[in-house]
Amino acid sequence: MIKDHVASSFHIEIGDLSYTPFDSQGGVGKMYQLFGTEMEEIIEELNKVLVA
Repeated sequence: MIKDHVASSFHIEIGDLSYTPFDSQGGVGKMYQLFGTEMEEIIEELNKVLVA
């Protein structure tokens, strides 16, 4: 889902996880549950890698 979002909007922010389709999968809370304090760093890295 993140890859598809980045493909259409060229980046992702934490706030984007509150919207469809991410909200139906747990949104920000689920991302934090999975990655904890590294969540922001992972989003930054995804933006760099997926946009390239």
